[in-house]
Amino acid sequence: MNLLSDAVPLGQVCRALVIKLRHHGDVLLASPVIAVLKNHAPAIEIDALVYADTAPVLALHPGLCELHTIDRGWKELGVFARAAAEWALYRRLAARRYDLLIHLSESWRGAWLARSLGARWTVAPQRKPDGRRWRNSFSHLVPGASGRHTVESNLDALRRIGLQPAENERQLLLEPGEPARQAVRTLLAAHGLVPQRFVHIHPTSRWQFKCWTVPGWVEIITRLQAAGWAVVLTAAPDADELALTAAVQQQLAQPAIDLSGRLGLKELAALAGEARLFIGVDSAPMHIAAAMGTPAVALFGPSGADLWGPWGIPRRGRHRVVASTRHSCRPCGLDGCGGGKVSDCLETLEAERVWRAISSELQGPA
Repeated sequence: MNLLSDAVPLGQVCRALVIKLRHHGDVLLASPVIAVLKNHAPAIEIDALVYADTAPVLALHPGLCELHTIDRGWKELGVFARAAAEWALYRRLAARRYDLLIHLSESWRGAWLARSLGARWTVAPQRKPDGRRWRNSFSHLVPGASGRHTVESNLDALRRIGLQPAENERQLLLEPGEPARQAVRTLLAAHGLVPQRFVHIHPTSRWQFKCWTVPGWVEIITRLQAAGWAVVLTAAPDADELALTAAVQQQLAQPAIDLSGRLGLKELAALAGEARLFIGVDSAPMHIAAAMGTPAVALFGPSGADLWGPWGIPRRGRHRVVASTRHSCRPCGLDGCGGGKVSDCLETLEAERVWRAISSELQGPA
């Protein structure tokens, strides 16, 4: 029995569009929405709309029919070229004739598409303040709840239309694909590494205020090496991120295996899936490791682990969050203390506390 008077009759839905126009980690945390909807209504063709740079996150998702993208670079095009790209995208979306549109952020593009594509049922988060124009763009609005993990907040869009996800189907889903898996196997063999006998460390984030200190990482890697663990370093091909891993390498007596800037997202996922443990900060790679079932030790500063912590059930061990207990102001959500891009709660985080979480996990069964 469905208690909602305005529940969506999924049997009348032929095609659905899920929209998540955010960063890589945000898109990955929305992947259970597609899986759950497909599980409960397998006849529905489910499409997704994301930014082009995040498309690899959902590519090969078994629940997806078509993956549509928006290139952030369109903003740099001339007026006519951008209009042509936008119009071509709109025509592709309109041709699909969606019955259900699920918008998982507060961007106005989703509201415009909800109005213009003509879907009978449209659902989105409530905006604060929730204006009339936003309310009138959707048939269903999802009330927000503080302290709720982002995965659950995304799934609330399904709950709002009458679909209750089972606990065992709320997992993140990222499929690396066989080419990425084979490329990583070749890399590991070239470095003499055995699956499950190395630790994957991704010390960087696109947001520098989420990063820990170079001396902290040097101490952790040195301890891991002394305990007999090989360490593989990764980072995005970004100047600031590459500079951080280079600084770490320079201070190590025994350099780690450094794959910084050399892996695409699919290869990064395949690598994380082969590791015994992932260690990093609040970042997309942390979520990727969680999606691959690899235990994660995640260092958190201004952001809240209740909303953004590692999600899911690892294949072995468990996820662990390490955060300062000395700063009552965290999580503040600010880009560094006072907006200064440096977070005291991370700058003062003791390596010993991080090491205790790591060693406790590595002492468990492999």
